[in-house]
Amino acid sequence: MVRNLEGVTAEDGVRVPAEQIPAAVTAGDFVYDDGATQSFDADGTTRYVERGRPTEGTWAVEEDGRFSSFWPPSYQAFYDVRWMTEDRKIVGLRFVDLRSGASFDGRYQ
Repeated sequence: MVRNLEGVTAEDGVRVPAEQIPAAVTAGDFVYDDGATQSFDADGTTRYVERGRPTEGTWAVEEDGRFSSFWPPSYQAFYDVRWMTEDRKIVGLRFVDLRSGASFDGRYQ
């Protein structure tokens, strides 16, 4: 179920404005192409489950509008967050790693 995005209009592939990132990432849980799942809580906690193995980290929107995630003990990543839409409906988010350029498509469950 997608929540918090009533009245938000988006185009596929367009960067999510920094002020909308918190609502976008907390709008629902995500499932990725490889079957991994992820949730983002409003308090900045994120949980990622891959092959039944859970990990917990934190997320934030940086002052420059980049999305960051931190995974203890020392891994931090920065992303552009882009809308994924189908038939004018928001269906998920694409996280584009600013270091490698790799993208991860998370569909709302």
